[in-house]
Amino acid sequence: MTLEISRRSFLAGVGAATTGLALGIRVGGATATTSKLFAPNPFIQIGNDGLVSIWCSRSEMGQGIRSSLPVLIADELGADPAKINIVQADGDEKWGDQDTDGSASIRMLFDDMRHAAAAARQMLVAAAAARWNVPATRLSAHDDAVHDGARALTFGELADEAAKLPVPAKAALRPRTELHHVGAELPLRDAPDYVTGRAIYGADVSLPGMLVAVISRPPALFGKASKIDDAKARAVAGVRDVIELPAPKPPIKYQALGGVAVLADHTWAAMRGRAALAVTWDDGPNADYESASYEQALLAAVRAPGKAVRKLGDAEAALAKAATRVEAEYTVPHLVHAAMEPPAALARVDGKKCEIWACTQSPQDLREEVATALGVAKTDVTVHVTLLGGGFGRKSFPDFAVEAALLAKRSGKPVRVQWTRDDDIRHGTMHTVSAQALAAGLDAHGKLVAWRHRIAYPTISSTFSASETHPSDGELGQGISDLPLSAPNVLVETGAAPAKIRIGWLRSVCNIQQAFAVQSFIAELAHATKRDPRDMLVEVLGPARVLTAKLQGVKELANYGSTEENRPHDVARLHRVIEKVTQMAGWDRARAAGRLLGIAAHRSFTTDVAVVVSAVKGPRGEPYIDEAWIAADAGLVVNPDRVRSQLEGAVVFGLSIAMHGSITVKRGQVEQSNFHDYRVARMPEVPRAIHVEIMTNDNPPGGVGEPGVPPVAPAIANAIFELTGERHRSLPIVRSPL
Repeated sequence: MTLEISRRSFLAGVGAATTGLALGIRVGGATATTSKLFAPNPFIQIGNDGLVSIWCSRSEMGQGIRSSLPVLIADELGADPAKINIVQADGDEKWGDQDTDGSASIRMLFDDMRHAAAAARQMLVAAAAARWNVPATRLSAHDDAVHDGARALTFGELADEAAKLPVPAKAALRPRTELHHVGAELPLRDAPDYVTGRAIYGADVSLPGMLVAVISRPPALFGKASKIDDAKARAVAGVRDVIELPAPKPPIKYQALGGVAVLADHTWAAMRGRAALAVTWDDGPNADYESASYEQALLAAVRAPGKAVRKLGDAEAALAKAATRVEAEYTVPHLVHAAMEPPAALARVDGKKCEIWACTQSPQDLREEVATALGVAKTDVTVHVTLLGGGFGRKSFPDFAVEAALLAKRSGKPVRVQWTRDDDIRHGTMHTVSAQALAAGLDAHGKLVAWRHRIAYPTISSTFSASETHPSDGELGQGISDLPLSAPNVLVETGAAPAKIRIGWLRSVCNIQQAFAVQSFIAELAHATKRDPRDMLVEVLGPARVLTAKLQGVKELANYGSTEENRPHDVARLHRVIEKVTQMAGWDRARAAGRLLGIAAHRSFTTDVAVVVSAVKGPRGEPYIDEAWIAADAGLVVNPDRVRSQLEGAVVFGLSIAMHGSITVKRGQVEQSNFHDYRVARMPEVPRAIHVEIMTNDNPPGGVGEPGVPPVAPAIANAIFELTGERHRSLPIVRSPL
């Protein structure tokens, strides 16, 4: 039995302890008991030996969720986080929402996980109170035990008795001051495995007798093979089979892309076999997709009136009367995730049963799609989540696991599908391409009186419904409908943009292009009126206030799944991060000394972030970002170390987008294939210093993984304008690979 299987079996054995307390709670508030009917979500388990096991329902992809969410549960429970056993949850609805996306793991689960732990703690305390025949109110739970003055009973000693008690319908939470580890510098629990090579990623799992498959996929979306000659592929040593996969039907959704798979004893043989395939492709309905012409179509769409989605006053009339009118157009190309680990999934099919090991962000979607593809019940599919070497939204799509399941069924053997870097860049899900046109009117004193914003890009909704051609309300809620503006006259319109390629989520999603356009444009207003860019930014955002749908001129104010009451959009927080980041950078002093700085600020995933960067000329005269400052208000922070790491990473991620990121398409086919032509920032390009300030407070936790990204590109573009006098309205700034 392989390392991966024995490791999984060990964890399963921990979960199958014959005695102890297994507690479940329905995420969303419904209670459960220790009976199977009312204990569907066993996040916490305590054995008679005192071992506290905590299940992490979200995927670990480098963001440190296994070092954060279980610690929150342990703190509320009263367990020592250093001693807990952390178990990665399989894909199953019993865990509640398992999607690791939207910067939501702490943001959306903070209260639910605390309530689950509080219920367990209350049961342990009740068991101790009964044993000692004392009031429960005088007892406390900490350090893996319930205490009554100098005497104590360990959680293990109380497990049997606690398991017989009903789960309370509602359990009181600890005061925040008793969450001793929340907000402290916490260790990265998986770090030893990362650095010693013990960490198990999707491509590390193996089963006896398994085959490895690589797939030649249609170059254009919805293309298919019209002729296949596999003789040379089958002649490659180690190749065992060549199988054609079914072609998908529109809309693409989460389907596998089709193509021809080569199955072999190992990855190298499979890759050599694929290279030897002779496939003639029918490129299908998207063969006419060309980046250059499509960009022009998007620009045409934003140069004409569109569908009004936000309206205050009469922007057109105010623009016509304005003393000064400023207009600009911005474009952002397709981007791809380029995560360190390309997708990989291993499937084993035995009759109607299927078992999957995958580096997935969305194990429940994966489970459902595999069941649909195989024609089996969802309950017959077991999904084991491995570590992810990065995700950024790509691994929310389960297509690579569907491929593995189909091939395992056809071949009768376990099959691991391995995507290569080229596969992932050419056939992964793409961040949308976009065009935006902004116009602003200013009065004789330079005050903003009118704002018109036109937007066109293929929506992510097109992946799930081909009829969707305008940005969705959720996408517009990422920095457009929720953008605070001081202008009394505002008009936002969208244009139609049919999708010709598979559009998906990428880290910070539509905040990328929308923050780039808005924050760049505000800097242009500052230049046009000879104002300090920071002062203009603060003025355009308007005074401190809590935004509402009515104030914004929209039907509904999207708020990343949170209510306006729970996480209000308070513009004062945006002002504070701007003030903080300019203090960090010594904005006035640095500008007076001749440093060339750019600034941008943006709210996303209920977190406010501001960025300042400094631009200088490199040894060949090229623009170079030598220093960066980032300030974030994410409310209550569970794990500052991981937040700091995420914000530092966001600067590098945003730098890659700004300077190099670009996917282009010709005849429906992605032209880039690897890091030589899809550049990411390299070590010499990264700022010599990235300064991070986390503005902690007792507000509900905001997202962290994504909010640092959106302000980076416009801050860089604004700094480079200060350096060179050239305004970059299209990304990337560096158009050719070095």
